Amino acid sequence: MITIGNKPADTAAISSEYPANSLERVIINTLAASSKTYNYATKERLQFELKLRREIVNAAEELYRSHLKFRTFYNSIRNEDYWIRKPDGGFALRPDVKPSDAIRDIYSNSHKYGTECATAMLMVYYKALLEVFPEEAFNKIFRDIYLMNWHRIEPELREVSLMQSTYDHLPGDRRYFRNPDVNPETPEWQGENVIDLGGGFYYGHGIGRYMAPMFIDSLNQNRIAYADESAYLLDSVGRPNFDRLFSLYQKYSATASSVSA
Repeated sequence: MITIGNKPADTAAISSEYPANSLERVIINTLAASSKTYNYATKERLQFELKLRREIVNAAEELYRSHLKFRTFYNSIRNEDYWIRKPDGGFALRPDVKPSDAIRDIYSNSHKYGTECATAMLMVYYKALLEVFPEEAFNKIFRDIYLMNWHRIEPELREVSLMQSTYDHLPGDRRYFRNPDVNPETPEWQGENVIDLGGGFYYGHGIGRYMAPMFIDSLNQNRIAYADESAYLLDSVGRPNFDRLFSLYQKYSATASSVSA
């Protein structure tokens, strides 16, 4: 169930603010039907999460339609006008460019980029945040973007790197398909980071936009000989700290009180 300020929320009224069959309604209905109580300090806090989750899904869908290449860290490529490629294959933001311009370039010049699935997840989250936060605020908060994996992530997004158990799976969650019997000659197929798009679909860079069986089948094709354990979808999720991000939004945006779809 959903509570706001520790009081039961009028979920029907909140849901009516969004189009029928919208992602927001799917999320509200899932939370409202849950055995877990989801308490939000204010209605605006809930609206912020709904908006950010929608933008995460939008950014994932857009990256899926882009020309971003799948590359290992050893062979990663980037637009050198915005990013410095480091020896580990990660991309460090150039000090002379705006973070917002660099993130947008990934989407507008995707053919100049190539990396693996974890880095693609970070691209998705930063693009979503850029759509939610005012550009000036985004550039102040995310000044030291490093795109690689979960080891050098900025503090504001560190929870995305931590898989946690959950009662419910929601669009915008990071999920992970694990391949326990991966072929050691292709370690990049040890698993696949994906974004939950809702409706049973996931986006994972290198495989695509599919339902779970396709990801499992793709990973199973990259196992050791005589493997006897199938790839599978972990039940846990990675989620940004929506409370922290909303606090930052309130701090930097004069219009935080009017966040809505």
